[in-house]
Amino acid sequence: MEFSKPHFLLSLVSFSSLIFSLAIASPEYHYDDYRKHHPEVSEFRLINRRELTDCLDPNPYLYIRTNMTSTLPNEAYVTVTVGGVLVPDSSDWIGMISPSNSSVDACPGSSANYIQTGDVSSLPLLCHYPVKAQYVSNDPSYLSCSKQECVAQIGGICLQYACIGTVTFHVINIRTDITFVFFTGGFALPCVLRQTNPIKFTNPSAPLYGHVSSIDSTGTSMRLTWVSGDNTPQQVQYASGKTATSTVKTFTTADMCSSSGIPSPAKDFGWHHPGYIHSAIMTGLLPCTTYSYKYGSASVGWSSTLSFKTPPASGATNLTFAVYGDMGKAPLDQSVEHYIQPGSTSVTSAITRDLDARHIDSVFHIGDISYATGFLVEWEFFLKQIEPYASRVPCMAAIGNHERDYPGSGSVYSLTDSGGECGVPYETYFQMPVSAKDKPWYSIEQGPVHFTVVSTENTWTSGSEQYNWIAADLASVNRKTTPWVVFAGHRQMYSSSSDPDSTFTDTMEPLLLKYKVDLALFGHVHNYERSCAVYQQQCKGMATKDASGIDTYNNNNYTAPIQVVVGMAGFSLDSFPSTAPSWSLVRLSEFGFARVTASRSDLLFEVSKIPRRELKGKESTASEETELQIQRILHKINSFTHQVSEILEAGKALFKDLTTDFEERLISIHREQEEIKEIRAHDSANEAAGSLLRNAQFHLFQNVHEDS
Repeated sequence: MEFSKPHFLLSLVSFSSLIFSLAIASPEYHYDDYRKHHPEVSEFRLINRRELTDCLDPNPYLYIRTNMTSTLPNEAYVTVTVGGVLVPDSSDWIGMISPSNSSVDACPGSSANYIQTGDVSSLPLLCHYPVKAQYVSNDPSYLSCSKQECVAQIGGICLQYACIGTVTFHVINIRTDITFVFFTGGFALPCVLRQTNPIKFTNPSAPLYGHVSSIDSTGTSMRLTWVSGDNTPQQVQYASGKTATSTVKTFTTADMCSSSGIPSPAKDFGWHHPGYIHSAIMTGLLPCTTYSYKYGSASVGWSSTLSFKTPPASGATNLTFAVYGDMGKAPLDQSVEHYIQPGSTSVTSAITRDLDARHIDSVFHIGDISYATGFLVEWEFFLKQIEPYASRVPCMAAIGNHERDYPGSGSVYSLTDSGGECGVPYETYFQMPVSAKDKPWYSIEQGPVHFTVVSTENTWTSGSEQYNWIAADLASVNRKTTPWVVFAGHRQMYSSSSDPDSTFTDTMEPLLLKYKVDLALFGHVHNYERSCAVYQQQCKGMATKDASGIDTYNNNNYTAPIQVVVGMAGFSLDSFPSTAPSWSLVRLSEFGFARVTASRSDLLFEVSKIPRRELKGKESTASEETELQIQRILHKINSFTHQVSEILEAGKALFKDLTTDFEERLISIHREQEEIKEIRAHDSANEAAGSLLRNAQFHLFQNVHEDS
């Protein structure tokens, strides 16, 4: 048959080198329902709205300073030093705060206002949430006071030595001024010791964080989306002479969701102005073609020249795409944030390396995108994180619970998982080819694959608008054009480690079977799990092993969809029970992503994982450093370089002082030697006179004796 599909291949052979590092993992915790539905991971969450009172500290020597002598570039590693510390303490920390002029005047007086963040501690609470923070003890010399300086001296004699601590912050352009504040008392009882002057960004309007996406199935048009501090339309210049002008969007606190009387993080202390989100449609392109581009304007400046590749058009012979869920972000320094996804930077680096080393046409991120959950500045750190690949191939997305869910907002689940975002930032940053606002479902075709992308967070019950759309979309697929059908959404239908919503499964599964969906991809559960060809918990089809040991399905004899959870791209991993249902064939609790390669006859599904060790199958190893390890080494080098520079400067000053002192001592010694010579000469004269006198006395005595 013209569109026959004799092989469906699923492989667990890893082809890219990834190493998982525990260096930045957040504290281990259990994923009960409460913790899953509140944006908290580390003790840093306890800083919510605590009053910024001044410490009762009489130490006159304290200071905090940075290595920034002027304004901040779009990205920088800022070295922050605290000094004059007489008694270093493990509770000393530095917060990076923006806007730097945040006020404590509007602190609410009710602890109920903070329940949505998972903070059930007692008042008073901080009015403005730091972007990130570090304990000064991240500098290993701080608590031991092995780095010292003299802060009081008289006549060259040091009367008081004090301790110094240095940490490094990764800073990106978030437009608003930044100040660094030196606290003590930990995150539970913070008080302010010192703070720097506000530091401005060189160009708050700079065009940044560009990423591309497909708008249709032709491969001839692409959307570019970027962020700027300027609301004037800008341009993208592409394809050696073509231009497209941007439309501009933004959102305000009025667009965020909130409960009556209890403000959400997005509407309140997690708010940060998103700037202006620019989007331009590039047309007149050819499928599977690479184009150079840059974006911005003469008034705000231009991005560097980049390149992107268009995907294959619907019906083309081949397609390779990466797919994952639940990525989020992690700091590229030793900071803590309100919510950290420890595997995200390693997986981001792995996808980028995979894109560099082999052919990838597009990327699909199926829900739980940034985990900003109401702390809006974290969207921009996420966009910066994925820029190395999202600026090069179309990055398609599906909405998840941490983007959409909020009570009373129309989401299926009345949970506070989005922190009050209720889908607005997601739909602004990731403008997918949807029909209307808050209808985040769409279909698109690339090569031989038809993608049906759904929202598990918007109403999907039988007879609903989305349900009817899904049924019509699946019914419309032309298998001669796209022989493969992939269904993608965030919340899973099958998982052995987390119970799915059985109503969702019961509603959607018959549609998947009826329209012969080949592959159903989900996130939400933070691991990797693959089923047999399953329907209603029963295996309807089982794989056979090919010569390479790869599980192979013959979909000419279609039985049921294969269900795969790929929620292992960043969030702390979920474990599996000791026993598993019969439909669960492969289970991995490791970070990674999936790579799917489709032709008109075959579809190969591979898992690239971190670390490269499989729970089931062959053992393999890898020797490459993770990007996170490299970044940490760079940070240490930067910190060491700064310390060496300080030592050299101190050495120069000391050498100058020693040289001056040595010269003065030489002069003094010379003078003393001259004085000694004079004294000795004087003593010699006295001695000669004494000798003459004694001789005279002797002769006189002798003469007297002879006369007598």
